Amino acid sequence: MGRTIVRRLAVAVLLSILPPAVLLAVLAARGAVALALLIVVLLIGMAGGVIAAASVVRVLIDRRESLDAAADEVEARRLPLRLVRGDRLLGLAEQRLVAAADAMIRDIEELAEQREELEVILRSMSEGVVVTDAHGQVMLINRAAREMLQLSPDLDYRNRSLVEICRDPAVQKLVSGHAERAEPPPQSIELAIQRSGPLRRVRVTAGAVSAAAHARAAWVLVLYDITQLKAYEGLRSDFIANLTHEIRTPLSALCGYTETLLAGVDDPETQRRFLTIIERQSHRLARLVDDLVSLSDLERGLTPLRPQELEPRRLFEEAAELMGEQAARQGVALEIQCPGDLPSVNGDHDRLYQVLINLLDNAIKYTPRGGRVTMSARRVDAADGIGKAALEIAVADTGEGIPAQHIPRLTERFYRVDRARSRELGGTGLGLAIVKHIVQLHQGELQIESRVREGTTVRIKLPLSSQPAEPIPAASAAS
Repeated sequence: MGRTIVRRLAVAVLLSILPPAVLLAVLAARGAVALALLIVVLLIGMAGGVIAAASVVRVLIDRRESLDAAADEVEARRLPLRLVRGDRLLGLAEQRLVAAADAMIRDIEELAEQREELEVILRSMSEGVVVTDAHGQVMLINRAAREMLQLSPDLDYRNRSLVEICRDPAVQKLVSGHAERAEPPPQSIELAIQRSGPLRRVRVTAGAVSAAAHARAAWVLVLYDITQLKAYEGLRSDFIANLTHEIRTPLSALCGYTETLLAGVDDPETQRRFLTIIERQSHRLARLVDDLVSLSDLERGLTPLRPQELEPRRLFEEAAELMGEQAARQGVALEIQCPGDLPSVNGDHDRLYQVLINLLDNAIKYTPRGGRVTMSARRVDAADGIGKAALEIAVADTGEGIPAQHIPRLTERFYRVDRARSRELGGTGLGLAIVKHIVQLHQGELQIESRVREGTTVRIKLPLSSQPAEPIPAASAAS
């Protein structure tokens, strides 16, 4: 114990023996008590006082050591050991102290577990979360928010200003006010963010945490990555615009020439010419609707495949028989190059036939008179750069060719290199999109090669399988 307590105990012992000592001294002076007896009594009293004081000091030392041990356990976030032995008054106080420390440690452990759970939830969220205080200082930011805002994954942005992680004025305006109103409604804005990475579209929703003056957190910002959603919306808008334009052209022709005929045309030759135009535009509109339905069914998996063993030469001959007349009218030679020893391919006859018709139709349309369109097939082994053996079907023409920058987009719906000429030739802009989906349903690959003024070659690689052909349901085909 400290020196102060020891001095006080010594003074207490001296004061306790002082009255009897004075009394005995008076008696000894009068001769009533022998001096030797006086000395013995004083020594015995002092010894008893010292022994009592020493026992009190020992108890206090034990309590101090126990309290120090308990403090060490609390600092280490562990439950303290029991301090009490008996029902003494000091022991009851120690019991209350230990119980309070136990409750505090349990609360701290529960808070730590909740914090760990919160961190796991924030790390696994696809939405970004940023929490700021009333002064705009970042208190918390999760991994998704770092990715959306294109921030460094290694830097610690806590206690930094929100301006450092997002300099958009709209965000600063969103959280410029303090959360002093009673339950202010959440507010949302959309941002375009591009730093070192690609452009991201982000929707930011800010909500006030609490209006209490003692609350640290003031705003919670939730970030949603809407880049893909905006891309889909753009594709949908383009598709609707293109479809509207494609339908409006034949409909305008049908309405115009029909109204002219109804108004009366005396010249039979003019009537025939108008009726021919109406028939041509009607067929074009019908082809467009058929292609849209076919493409929609393919994309949604509503067209089940019925695979069977097919001979490539037989497919070529059937397609050439149908497209031969169109090629002859265009003055284009149609050739077949197919070795007789090629293996059969496992596929849907009608769908692969549709692929060849679409490819031949494009090739014949864009090949000038005197040109040539060739259908060929060959076996491609696994050593030729693919994972397994395949049958390669190629449709090549000697047309004008396609510039390289247009090739990656040729399989998009309604995409055309020369829109005016494509409409003049009666194309719908959906043929290659249908081809792509049919090839994908057959687990194949589609490649387009072209050089300007030399021609275009479309290659399709279909895997060769030794398994027997079985029908594929629509759901499996879609997947």
